[in-house]
Amino acid sequence: MSELLDYLAVGAGPANLSLAAQAEAHPGTTGLHLDRRERPAWHPGLLLPDATLQNSPFKDLVTPVDPTSRFSFLAFLAAKGRFYQFLTARFPAVHRAEFNQYLGWVADQLGDTVRYDHDVTEVRFRGDHFETETSRGSFRSRHLVLGAGPQPYLPPVLEGATGPAVFHSSEFVQHAEALAGRRVAVVGGGQSGAEIVRHLLVGQTRPERVTWVSRRPGFLPLDESAFTNDLYLPEAAQDFFGRPKEQRAALLAEQKYASDGVNEGLLAELYRIVYLTSHVEGRPELIRLLPGHEVAGLAEQADGLRLELKSAEGGTAVDCDAVVLATGYVQRLPQCLGALAGRLRLEDGLPVVRADYSVEWDGPDDHRIYLQNGARHAFGITDPNLGLLAWRSRVILDSIRTNGGS
Repeated sequence: MSELLDYLAVGAGPANLSLAAQAEAHPGTTGLHLDRRERPAWHPGLLLPDATLQNSPFKDLVTPVDPTSRFSFLAFLAAKGRFYQFLTARFPAVHRAEFNQYLGWVADQLGDTVRYDHDVTEVRFRGDHFETETSRGSFRSRHLVLGAGPQPYLPPVLEGATGPAVFHSSEFVQHAEALAGRRVAVVGGGQSGAEIVRHLLVGQTRPERVTWVSRRPGFLPLDESAFTNDLYLPEAAQDFFGRPKEQRAALLAEQKYASDGVNEGLLAELYRIVYLTSHVEGRPELIRLLPGHEVAGLAEQADGLRLELKSAEGGTAVDCDAVVLATGYVQRLPQCLGALAGRLRLEDGLPVVRADYSVEWDGPDDHRIYLQNGARHAFGITDPNLGLLAWRSRVILDSIRTNGGS
């Protein structure tokens, strides 16, 4: 029979790596973090050369709650011998590729508490513990932490239409080279859509034409102003949690562009690229911008695809060879929960979450199921963001140690 762990974490992305790094400071607390991937990889399909974080590197896995931790981003830079050069470079933002290296470094430092190539297939509750079945055996734990990550969102009219020519932005890197010389439509006006459009326009192998579609009225910037960034304080998340459900929904709509816009620097760069392409190169046909348009359908043609769009002014169509869907993500409970999912308390289809990020369920209160990056409806726009990741992991860890942990 396997050891009874204090907790088992499903997924080993940034959220559960933060939990693992903080738990290491408490040797009596036993946890295991499992991921089905073969190695650490943070959104590998979007690791474009120029893609950067929208957060300060100080908002890493540990620094906001433990600045002296050996798992900080600064400790990573020092360990890799690049601390001084990083400071001298004065990057306006950290490149995602380097932050991905940092995550892999942390995973390596944590050793056997983080295990890859472990596909979690089913979780059951056995009366006094959770039993987690994986592709490499079963494990027992007092608590369960769900951090499997969000799933790509596809517009309902395009569900079932994905394939080599129609794919989500999370798979972009795998398809990028095949887009050279083709007509490409990018759907989505957020940061990922903007980064993909830039990559297509400045790469060595340009498409024949790029059409950028967004249902937003324009290509809008991320609100990074000082007072808006106060939404990324722990106190703001706690205040949001304490509000009535109706107020939460209204606030999420109001605060949208505090988390879901495009960096102003990238927008300025794209504007310059469009200007140079249209007026200096004399190729205005290379890029077409269609804000205020929503996908209405997709049809195959003899010479490619026809993307049907609708707007307040009416409908239009884009003839293309490939469609990249930078349409974001949606949080769903992982399939491995199976029948256990039916024991969770839901409201409007969403799990009811406590202040410690545990979900209300019909099992014993001293055996808890925690949600990492799955409680936006309860804690606000900060939940899927890296900004409060370290604080959330600390809240979960403290709850585990209080409720039967060591």
